Amino acid sequence: MRFGIVGFGLVFTLLLPTPPAAAQDQPVDLELVLAVDVSRSMDDDEQALQRDGYVGALTHPEVIDAITSGVHGRIAITYVEWAGANSQAVILPWRLIDGAAAARTAAADLSETFGTVTRRGTSISGALLFSAGLFDNNGYEGIRRAIDISGDGPNNAGWPVSGARQMALSQGITINGLPVILKRGGFGGLPEPDMLDAYYRDCVIGGPGAFTVAVRSPQQFAEAIRRKLVLEIAGATPEVAPVAFIPAQAGGTDCMIGEKTRPRWLDQDQR
Repeated sequence: MRFGIVGFGLVFTLLLPTPPAAAQDQPVDLELVLAVDVSRSMDDDEQALQRDGYVGALTHPEVIDAITSGVHGRIAITYVEWAGANSQAVILPWRLIDGAAAARTAAADLSETFGTVTRRGTSISGALLFSAGLFDNNGYEGIRRAIDISGDGPNNAGWPVSGARQMALSQGITINGLPVILKRGGFGGLPEPDMLDAYYRDCVIGGPGAFTVAVRSPQQFAEAIRRKLVLEIAGATPEVAPVAFIPAQAGGTDCMIGEKTRPRWLDQDQR
């Protein structure tokens, strides 16, 4: 860049560096937040199964094929653990996955990193709001944006889940669900196990092609996570529809059931 300066009848030319062009976000096929429930209702064995499932899925040939078959042949992911309304932590920061080597590195880093999230409460709404904020200024520009949220109970802390869901959807983010249905009885106020699948379907997921893949046994964890990742990356929907559910009350699933049946000890520590 040149500037002319006149002085004592002479013209001096100053050469200044040209300002650098603004950095552009790297284009990817998908920006994906993996939001994983680590609340107290998830025991240590279930948490280990869940983490191992994602570690194994990231390097599975089917997942790698789905990634490299996209328009850009790459995706960006981040891994988040969550529990109460103010209990979220990024375990694996945004990472570009463009093939097997990058996937192996991300999986290795994920397997060696552990968070310190307070495990009190189950705030799906808090997880959605936190996850939705991670897309801003992350360095990537995806054709699609998605939050993959897992959990073993309904929202019982923080904002009602419907409001957080709508805020995420208004930003063009698709929400997919991985309801974990391993324990009999309880489910944070849900009297029947399959009601959690219906709760996720009616109250949590949303956006183009949104779906749930339920986990009903420990042996299904790895397969369900792998299948879900392939579907998300490919932008497809599962061939098998979610479990049919006819709610007891007219109008659909009660999206406030977790709040209505919240344990009293949780009321003393709202987050």
